[in-house]
Amino acid sequence: MLDSCGREIRYLRISVTDRCNLRCVYCMPVEGVTLLRHDEILSFEKIALVARAAAGLGFRKFRLTGGEPLARKGLPALVSMLAAVPGVETLAMTTNGTLLEPVAAELAARGLNSVNVSLDTLDPARYRELTRGGELADALAGIVSSREAGLPVKLNVVALEDSTEKEFVELRTYAASVGASMQFIARYRLDEEKRDGGEWDRPPRCGDCDRIRLLANGMLRPCLHGSFGEKVDFGDIEGSIRRAVARKPVHGHACADLEIGQIGG
Repeated sequence: MLDSCGREIRYLRISVTDRCNLRCVYCMPVEGVTLLRHDEILSFEKIALVARAAAGLGFRKFRLTGGEPLARKGLPALVSMLAAVPGVETLAMTTNGTLLEPVAAELAARGLNSVNVSLDTLDPARYRELTRGGELADALAGIVSSREAGLPVKLNVVALEDSTEKEFVELRTYAASVGASMQFIARYRLDEEKRDGGEWDRPPRCGDCDRIRLLANGMLRPCLHGSFGEKVDFGDIEGSIRRAVARKPVHGHACADLEIGQIGG
């Protein structure tokens, strides 16, 4: 479907939880974030209803994110539910990879098409520093198990102020060695105006944006760089999606009520 700017909106990113098992320095403030109550988080059945309505309106690509999506218990069951929705052409997931190894084969078998894994360094000590305690070996094991399960893998590399060309070269070499692709992501804040252009692959330019997001609490956000959204009306899900798409701005400005750590990839 088209928004008011004539952009074709066909991509729904689904935050299945606001929780994460890591505390990445560019994502999570030191003091943490205010978490939703469990009864505020959409059930898998309600998420599938929204996906079915979106597919009926022409959405074709769906991505599971968090927080960390694999922190949500039973996530493979949701993958099965979404893969069965008519019209879903691509079902992907963005993850930090540390919980991926035990479930990669099951996710692939249930219909997941690809995974993006956040990986900013191959130095274990720096990885622990950036993630405030994560283990690099866990993320690498998740990548390997995904490739062994036949899942395409893309590495999401955040370009930090102190990132070095040496790190980038090492990451490119590693990606090639495991048959993964990679993309560089500019570090950004939601409470700042969206910046287009630059030397990095992501985030996308506003003029090319083809997505909206379903937050874990059932709010549809047409743009993350803004504090406005549309609460899903489960008596009229299609109408909720149409209204969210209609509110998609020409250009992102700033968000006053969300941290990046609450919406994941």
